[in-house]
Amino acid sequence: MARRIRSYNLETRTARLKLDVRKKPYTAQIAPGIQLAYRRNKGAGVWSVKAPFGLKKFAIADDLEDANGESVMTYWQALDKARTLARAGEGSSDALITFGEAVDNYEADLVARGAQKDNATQIRRNLTDTLAAKPVALLTAKELRTWRNAIVKRGLKPSSADRVAKVTKAALYLAASDDPRITNGAAWKEGLKRLPDGESGARNVILSDETVCAVVQACYGDTHEFGVFIDTLAETGARESQVLRAEVADLLDDPIVPRLMMPSSRKGRNRKIGRKPLPISPRLAAVLRQAAVGRAPHARLLDKIRNISERLRAAVKHLNLDPAIVPYSLRHSSIVRMLLNGVPTRVVASHHDTSVEMIEKHYSRYITDVSDVLTRRNVAGLQRTGSGEQRGIDQRALSDGRG
Repeated sequence: MARRIRSYNLETRTARLKLDVRKKPYTAQIAPGIQLAYRRNKGAGVWSVKAPFGLKKFAIADDLEDANGESVMTYWQALDKARTLARAGEGSSDALITFGEAVDNYEADLVARGAQKDNATQIRRNLTDTLAAKPVALLTAKELRTWRNAIVKRGLKPSSADRVAKVTKAALYLAASDDPRITNGAAWKEGLKRLPDGESGARNVILSDETVCAVVQACYGDTHEFGVFIDTLAETGARESQVLRAEVADLLDDPIVPRLMMPSSRKGRNRKIGRKPLPISPRLAAVLRQAAVGRAPHARLLDKIRNISERLRAAVKHLNLDPAIVPYSLRHSSIVRMLLNGVPTRVVASHHDTSVEMIEKHYSRYITDVSDVLTRRNVAGLQRTGSGEQRGIDQRALSDGRG
């Protein structure tokens, strides 16, 4: 059990209220490099923890109201909270993970899952030394918002800053899942909200089937390997990380109904490894079969492709297409193609390894278009009924329960 640190000036509200009001806090040493700090105000004082990462306020002192153990704390409660924030216990070396360490762990997790570690690189490229040294448990919404806004001020597009914020939240949530002491998830949820300009700038570019074919053909003009990769993205609607994890044994080369066992994305809470059979065309099956020649069953079906976005941008520019087209546009187009062809939303979600909620959230416009067409067909059918006599017959049938 950690030793109880006595401080007669701070232990009771009576003693604290006798202290002079000042900006410099009064402190009590908890452990080497760690102090509990109390700032005497005209009103209620404030508890903070002072450690190598700086001074961090965490509660109001019970100078004028009873403590509740959360927002208002006694000296002893504040002492325990300060110790918990700085270390797991007095004398323990289990310090809270810093922002920078969280990014390192996130990168290691991406590599272990076969995902692209570029997501972590994006964060590290924009992370300041000061923020990198800050414990994740002490990050505030204001700090994160200021950091994200500074990235935009330096010249990064709002949509790009939003992408950095998105992967940053993933890194912080991973850190929180590994340490129950990190309970400030609301800080990054609020501080890294999408920017209005970023949301409008990151529009989902939907491509016609003819345009998709043209883009794929242009990518084959880069290299055959790059063409095969983009071809697979376009036909399956899968994410880049999923396609890059596919193995030779995942190609079920049935001559009539070929399929590709697509690895799960391991996104969200469900990170279990799984594979789902996706139908592919005999043409793509033949292309993938050729790519698999000479590879072991558990080897990667396709080699890792570098500079995917830049190479696709070159192909798009060559075709004089919308420069906003990115690899993910192929996934958007696949989802919309299925929706417009009347494929049930649940089936579309399952095929693309996502949820019905996400499909409805991002593609509700297309779902509405389809439902409008289907509903209108039935309305048109009712309008084609004949004479008043026929309508009377139909009405009687409904009344009798036969309609």
